[in-house]
Amino acid sequence: MPKLKLPAPPIPDRLNPRPKRPGSTKTKPLDVAAEAGISAIDWVDERTSLSQGARWMMFRKVPKGTNWFYTLGSSTMFAFLSQAVTGVFLAMYYRPDAAGGAYESIRYINNEVFLGEFVHGMHKWGSSVMVILIFLHMARTFFFGAYKYPRELNWVIGVALLILTMSMSFTGYLLPFDQRSYWATIVGVNINGTGPLVGPYLSDFLRAGPEFGATTLSRFYAIHMLLIPGALAALIGAHLYLVAKLGTTAPPWIKADAPVKREERA
Repeated sequence: MPKLKLPAPPIPDRLNPRPKRPGSTKTKPLDVAAEAGISAIDWVDERTSLSQGARWMMFRKVPKGTNWFYTLGSSTMFAFLSQAVTGVFLAMYYRPDAAGGAYESIRYINNEVFLGEFVHGMHKWGSSVMVILIFLHMARTFFFGAYKYPRELNWVIGVALLILTMSMSFTGYLLPFDQRSYWATIVGVNINGTGPLVGPYLSDFLRAGPEFGATTLSRFYAIHMLLIPGALAALIGAHLYLVAKLGTTAPPWIKADAPVKREERA
C-alpha cells in the first residue's frame, strides 16, 4: 500500500527569503550581512512585537509651528544618558574611601588613566549642562502653556525630575572629597537641616551619623550612583510615555483653525 504524503505546512511570509532585485545575479557580502541583520531583527520582533511600540513612539503627529524649542526635552535626556555612561566609566576607578582613597582615585583618573581627564570633564561639566537644559525645558513648557489639561501629570513628573536632578548634582559634588567639596557639602547639609519638620531628619540621613566621615561619603555615593539614577530612569520612561500618548502642544502664537458652524456646512 503506497504511503500517503501530506503537503508541507506553509511557511510564514516573514520567514521566506526576500526575492532578489531584477537584474541582480551576484550576491555581495554586504547584501548577505544586511539580509542576516534583517532576519535577526524580524526574529526578535516576531517574538516581542517591539516594532509596534517603536512606531507608536516615533511616528506621531507633530503640531504646526514646532521649532527648536521643542528639542530641549530630548537634549536633557541625552545629557542624562551622557552622565550615565561617563559615570559608569568613572565608577570603574573611583574608591569611596574617605581616608584619602576618594581624592587619590580622582587624581589617578585625571593624571594616569587614558582619557580619564576627558571623561571626568564630560561628567563634571555635563552635570551643569543638564541642570541648565532642564530649567530651559521647564521654562518652555510653562510659557507655552504645555502644563495645562490634559498634561498636568506630566508637569508633576517634570517637577520631580527637576528635584532629582538637583539632588544628583548635590550628592555628586562631595565625591571628589577635596577641601572645597567637603566644606560646601557641610554648608548644604546644614541648610537642609534648617527646614521645617523634616529638615533635621533629612540632615541626619545625609550625614549618616552625627558627624561627617566615611559613612557620609558612602551614603552620598550610594544615593548618587544607585538611588537617584534608578528613579530618574523610571520617571523619564513615564514622562516619555505621556508625551507620546498626549502629544505636544502648538506654540501659543499659532492659532488653531476656527470650527465650522453648522449653518455654514449646510
